[in-house]
Amino acid sequence: MKELFKKWNSISLVKRIIVGLIIGTVLAFIRPNITNESLGNFVDIVSIFGSLFVGALKAIAPVLVFFLVMEALCKHKEGQKTNMSRVIALYLVGTFLAALCGVVISFLFPLELILPQAVTDAPSAPEGLDQVLKTLLLNLVDNPIHALITPNYMGILFWAVLIGLALRGAKEETKNVISNFSEAISSVVRHVISFAPFGIMGLIYDSIVTSGSDIFKNYFMLLVVLLGTMLFVAFVVNPIMVFTQIKTNPYPLVLTCIKRSGITAFFTRSSAANIPVNMKLSQDLQLNEDTYSVSIPLGATINMAGAAITISVMALAAVNTLGIQVDFATALILSVLSALAACGASGVAGGSLLLIPLACSLFGISNDIAMQVVGVGFIIGVLQDSTETALNSSTDVLFTATADYAQRIADGEKIDFKKILSNI
Repeated sequence: MKELFKKWNSISLVKRIIVGLIIGTVLAFIRPNITNESLGNFVDIVSIFGSLFVGALKAIAPVLVFFLVMEALCKHKEGQKTNMSRVIALYLVGTFLAALCGVVISFLFPLELILPQAVTDAPSAPEGLDQVLKTLLLNLVDNPIHALITPNYMGILFWAVLIGLALRGAKEETKNVISNFSEAISSVVRHVISFAPFGIMGLIYDSIVTSGSDIFKNYFMLLVVLLGTMLFVAFVVNPIMVFTQIKTNPYPLVLTCIKRSGITAFFTRSSAANIPVNMKLSQDLQLNEDTYSVSIPLGATINMAGAAITISVMALAAVNTLGIQVDFATALILSVLSALAACGASGVAGGSLLLIPLACSLFGISNDIAMQVVGVGFIIGVLQDSTETALNSSTDVLFTATADYAQRIADGEKIDFKKILSNI
């Protein structure tokens, strides 16, 4: 059994998911032609895999968010000076602008989702920003145990931040315990996601049987909005940010980072796995090693523009599906929340999807419905997660280079960008 599990994991997750999509689709289309009742009931059992997959994610996601955020904060030593304020500022501003782009484009091109399961408990629309803020504040001070059980993601985030900050001065042994718990839970999530092909097979089967082939148009439009927003950030927003810092044509540097880092990350689907590629590219760009040796690993954790887009777009798609009216001021709060949530995105493939419930909770959307949205995310994740990772990872080295060059220009150094890039 152990050897079988190893062989299963040795196959690319993307390939397994594609097979699951194909099998689920084929079974859904042949189901109406099955006249034998026993055989038809046997085929219908496929849908339970989707329910089990979503149920497992729903169970582990609150604990994952709690420990990821707490670990990230407690590992920062009090009084530690990184001398990377410009890099971190670019990371945070870039992630926020990406989330904001996701919100704006979702308003311009509103989407509704066909969820794998029927929605029966849609919440009432919030009356205004004051009600949203009141609900938000009350959820923040929820009992932490109750917040994990409910789950109330705003309360989970609030207490994780407070406990994480309080633990910054703790002994290293205590921090190691938190890190071990975080890694153990991340490992559990990776095991759950390794069975995503079965879950997606069940979800796509249930979706087609329930809603027909219209779901393909729905998923295609969702992908267009998600990938279009990510490309807009990569080729418009990021170059503008770079230009404000180095005051020269940003596109040669932007394209170099996408070609050398983004394409590799697209296929590895892991910012952490792409760290060695970014390190080598940083060296080739003649950056300060003291800067990129810290900023690249840090960026793989907190610089998550693609994840911020996914969280904001998917959350607003859920809002539209449920008929909740949202004003732009509330959506702006969503941008901030999506950016913060993205900074805690798990390092596993599809990790940003598990933070969608955190954004959905801002609008009172139940965890059951939010997890159905997560299920949709996994269905389109073959392209969505690959593009998201490509944007995240290429931006790590892009912003590191921008901060390094900007500082050297400010110190009076003349940089020959054409010569540097031509040697790569």
